[in-house]
Amino acid sequence: MPDPVISLLSEENLPEWNLNSLYSSLNDPKIQIAIAACNQNTKQFVETYKGLFVSSGWNSEQLLSAIHDFDAIQEDIGRLVSFSSLLYYKNLNDTEVGQFYQHIQEEVTALSGHLIFFTLELNQIEDDLLEIAFNKTPSLRRYRPWLEKVRLFRPHQLSGDLEKLFLEKSLTSSQAWSRLYEETLASMTFSMNGDDLNLSQVTDLTNHPDRQIRQHAALALSKGLNAHLPLFTFITNTLAKDKETEDTWRHYASPVHERHLINQIEPQVVEALVEAVKSQYGRLSHRYYALKAKLLKLEHLDYWDRNAPLSQVPEQAISWLKARDIVLSAYEQFSPLMAQIGRQFFDNNWIDVPVKKGKTSGAFSHGTIPSANPFILLNYQGKTRDVMTLAHELGHGIHQILASKQGLLLASTPLTLAETASVFGEMLTFQSLLKSQNDPAVRRQLLAGKIDDMLNTVVRQIAFYDFEQQVHTLRRSKELSAENIGNLWLETQRQALGPAVHVDDICRPYWTYISHFIHSPFYVYAYAFGDCLVNSLYAVYQNQPEGFAEKYIDLLSAGGTKKYADLLQSFGLKADDPEFWNHGLSMIADFINQLELLVD
Repeated sequence: MPDPVISLLSEENLPEWNLNSLYSSLNDPKIQIAIAACNQNTKQFVETYKGLFVSSGWNSEQLLSAIHDFDAIQEDIGRLVSFSSLLYYKNLNDTEVGQFYQHIQEEVTALSGHLIFFTLELNQIEDDLLEIAFNKTPSLRRYRPWLEKVRLFRPHQLSGDLEKLFLEKSLTSSQAWSRLYEETLASMTFSMNGDDLNLSQVTDLTNHPDRQIRQHAALALSKGLNAHLPLFTFITNTLAKDKETEDTWRHYASPVHERHLINQIEPQVVEALVEAVKSQYGRLSHRYYALKAKLLKLEHLDYWDRNAPLSQVPEQAISWLKARDIVLSAYEQFSPLMAQIGRQFFDNNWIDVPVKKGKTSGAFSHGTIPSANPFILLNYQGKTRDVMTLAHELGHGIHQILASKQGLLLASTPLTLAETASVFGEMLTFQSLLKSQNDPAVRRQLLAGKIDDMLNTVVRQIAFYDFEQQVHTLRRSKELSAENIGNLWLETQRQALGPAVHVDDICRPYWTYISHFIHSPFYVYAYAFGDCLVNSLYAVYQNQPEGFAEKYIDLLSAGGTKKYADLLQSFGLKADDPEFWNHGLSMIADFINQLELLVD
């Protein structure tokens, strides 16, 4: 039966979003005023700048003015998109909200179609002419990182008409399939002992201390997902083919090529990360899960035993206020400034906390726009892992606020650094909790929980990345059956988890609820990148704590103004050094060593 924590932390006594910094409601008259203003400003922008930068008559001041105007329009569009998206992901089964969300998507797509000429024409400016413009107008240099990022896609851009066609068709292709996927997942219920649970509730119960409850939850999850397997298989095939079509037109060398460009990372750095993690499967996940089976007094772990707590006694519920204090205290010990920023999220209801029907599963922090504030979504259920999720998402939120001073075009960081603040926040919170405990059993449970999370962040995500690559590669030669995809899923999971974990057909459909596969292909390696990077950063902090927090805040505040390699230099780290990844992975191995000592 459902965990009593769920009822204790009911939606009646947990905070929900106050989105008033964006709009008051979907009927707010300011929305229609904003749409009209965006249309007018876009029309003026087109009239002023279209064709200018492919002629010989432009100057550096005009380019700077155009970038400022473009930034302002994107900020106004971003407010509309953020509000409609946040409202939608909290109310996926609400027809009125869904219609509003679609209306905004269509309005924004039309606006973006008119504006698409700008980056296309910027990419036609010769490099030497752009350098002359930088020299003539020093304030234009501020936008060099954004222009360089835009120009990374020069070899892959199409004609203006084709770009507009791809953009407009996305409403009825990739965006439509993604929306169908999300709404289907949100409407699903999983029957367990007479109760109908949503996805967040049933997946939470797969981590329950009672093994029988874990097994029942795993079976309920499998049965519910299998009922929709044909639809999820069709959506996956369609989106993979849709991606192949666009990749072919744009001459991307591989399915993952575009993701590397978006992340501004060299393919060989990613491959070095992947190979480092795979080469240490035996030292990390295989060794740990064998140890965990021993600790749980099992011959082997079933798939749903991986994240099980070591104690069979149900964990005492951690109240929301207690979770807040734990996380803010950990941030305060590291940096009072970060704690001060983090406190705003609680004081202003920028966090949506409860598990609710129709709300998207999982957690995220949405950065919105610099003139507003980020919003965090959780599905909080009172476990230590939920506290760590809060620490993770609050790290994102603090990062987004620190970077917002750079302005919309320069605030966003590539995914390689986007996960740094979140994973670092988890580490701060974990270390704080560990130091506060003298009871060996509690320390053992905390340490095991941290290893669980690190393996999920590194090993599991690299297995996801491997799975995605194989799905997209095979899809280029044929449509894949549910059995084809399920076989790839089982094989990549078995390789990653090792012989101590029994991976059987019960977990065959589990790939279907990993939403990153649908929304953000190949996003997942950023988690492993972030974890290994944070492990290396934290080692620097432990060895040289003096002045570290200030340098770290500078890293976060840079937003997208610097490349990841330049930002890491001040810490003496180089991601292109093969040993860099091994150092990061060594921290996981050290935690496993510590757990072995506590067991002995």
